[in-house]
Amino acid sequence: MKNIENFQELIDSARSNKKITLVFQELECSMLEKEITELRKIMSKHLNTMKAAIKQGLETCQLSESGMSGTDSSKIFQRYQQSEKLPCNMLFGKIISYALATMEENQRMGKVVACPTAGSCGIVPAVITAYAEEMGISVEKQIDAMFTAGGIGKIVAQRMPLAGAVAGCQAECGVAGAMAAAAIVDMLDGNNSQIINAAALALKNIMGLACDPIAGLVEVPCIKRNSFLGIHAVAASEMALAGIESFVPIDEIIDAMIQIGNLMSPVIKESSEGGLAVTKTALELNKKLENLWDYQVS
Repeated sequence: MKNIENFQELIDSARSNKKITLVFQELECSMLEKEITELRKIMSKHLNTMKAAIKQGLETCQLSESGMSGTDSSKIFQRYQQSEKLPCNMLFGKIISYALATMEENQRMGKVVACPTAGSCGIVPAVITAYAEEMGISVEKQIDAMFTAGGIGKIVAQRMPLAGAVAGCQAECGVAGAMAAAAIVDMLDGNNSQIINAAALALKNIMGLACDPIAGLVEVPCIKRNSFLGIHAVAASEMALAGIESFVPIDEIIDAMIQIGNLMSPVIKESSEGGLAVTKTALELNKKLENLWDYQVS
């Protein structure tokens, strides 16, 4: 099977009413020379790793060495467990807390699934797990959604590097948000057009997002940003399922993202030389951490 290099080729490959998730599974089977059953077992292991990271993240209330993160996921999760009258439903509460939990587990050097990167590893697991729990979605459909999300990310990755150092956080959390939006639509039995439009809407509305980590650590704003992009994915999926389409085709959106990434200043592309990374609070923390690490080395 010929590799799919852009979304128009994906649309063409799925013209005979073939579901996108099946197209991606068949493509991976062809490229990796494995049977579908074997690949689905591998994807099932990834899904279990994602859920284990969420569980561990929620249960481990331990601050990171920097002191910037580590205890927030349990706070929001407890808020939704302890109150019946909240402005958002439990689905939203789980997405927010699960994304935080995964990222907190990541900063504690726990085991996570990069999807597509470690700095954006909370978004896809949070939406798939929360929707599965709240809407009774089967494991098989969750695995299908994983293939859909992975395929979406793979096509984008073939067009542009998924690295904050190259194109800002639009290339990490932005692409993860698109993957998650597509996964949601897949789990809710949306059609191929709705899946692609969900990804397009998510990508289009996060373009230009800077990558400005404080102290060069994948903590602030990275951890909380995963929760925001999880909810962003929900908005994109709901629009697509309602029949709303992106005015600009997704391949052209990626062209625009590449252009924006090239136009971005290096100081807001993971260098920690601009944005939040050079605020007064961030610089004070830098000094504190430098003194701590110098003491540990000596």
